Amino acid sequence: MYDHIGLKVRNLDASIKFYTAALAPLGHVLCSRDDSGAGFGPKDAPALWLHLSKDPEGSGAHVAFRAAGHDAIKAFHTAGLSAGGRDNGGAGPRAAYSPTYYAAFLIDPDGNNVEAVCT
Repeated sequence: MYDHIGLKVRNLDASIKFYTAALAPLGHVLCSRDDSGAGFGPKDAPALWLHLSKDPEGSGAHVAFRAAGHDAIKAFHTAGLSAGGRDNGGAGPRAAYSPTYYAAFLIDPDGNNVEAVCT
């Protein structure tokens, strides 16, 4: 679990589209938005903050979101791909991490590695 995470993004609209789609199956929504950034999380409790940056390079951060189960992880992966994300590992078990680890990975529009996981 985490309190909050901030990611630098080059195209705020593209990132909002991606995270709105990818996080919906996990129960997270767009909570806040202005010209410089946006916040996602449970309603009225944003924990993922996107900050508009003119930096030509993405941050390369890794963010893992908890999911309720395998179906939510599959939906996260499908929705993220449809919204402009790139595949970085489809939904499935990751026995190398732990016997019950199940996850999917996407690369967001700014090169961040985004994961949905349940154990």
